[in-house]
Amino acid sequence: MACILHIETSTSVCSVAVSEDSHCIYHEEDHSGPNHAERLGSMVDEALSFTDSHAIPFDAVAVSCGPGSYTGLRIGVSMAKGVCYGRNLKLIGVPTLELLCVPILLREELEENALLCPMLDARRMEVYAALYDRALHEIRPVGADIVTEETYKQWLDECPVYFFGNGAKKCMETINHPNAHYIDGIEPIAKWMQPLAEKRLLNGQTEDVAYFVPFYLKDFVALKPKKLL
Repeated sequence: MACILHIETSTSVCSVAVSEDSHCIYHEEDHSGPNHAERLGSMVDEALSFTDSHAIPFDAVAVSCGPGSYTGLRIGVSMAKGVCYGRNLKLIGVPTLELLCVPILLREELEENALLCPMLDARRMEVYAALYDRALHEIRPVGADIVTEETYKQWLDECPVYFFGNGAKKCMETINHPNAHYIDGIEPIAKWMQPLAEKRLLNGQTEDVAYFVPFYLKDFVALKPKKLL
């Protein structure tokens, strides 16, 4: 299969992992942040030293691409691009909200028709959120939501919806519906990136290292080749 370096910096947690042939063979997490600027470089260096000492060649670098912390994403993507340039590796972008769903799908017993709603905190009653089914098909794309009791009602009226991520807890009193379920303690961590990154690599869904940017700059960079260069 492949050996991939995974970098996750979209929230206050900083984490790095290495997967080989669908197995996580190395991972490190720092929950004391946000201190990505101080910790990420040494964490990546340790991961690279581990693989080099075991003579394991890398195939790609996967990085969480948002939404999430502006500063955290910028640091993570910059580090990922630097490793790709330095070692001539492919770059894989993994959406943060999709990544949040992985531990849910691996650990929880879900109804057949259940929907997953990962949420990342923005401010006040605002979150970045999306809706996925159990096969991670996108039911509703990523959006910046102001959460009210009506925001997800059309889906809650039809099926159970599971809310999780660092934006979900503050919303649960507002989302007062019998089909609404809250799962605590779910964070985007590098070791969960493996199945998403390997699928993208297998399908040829790699990024242009020169032009790849985090979620919050995508619309800007889409204009850049035509109007700004």
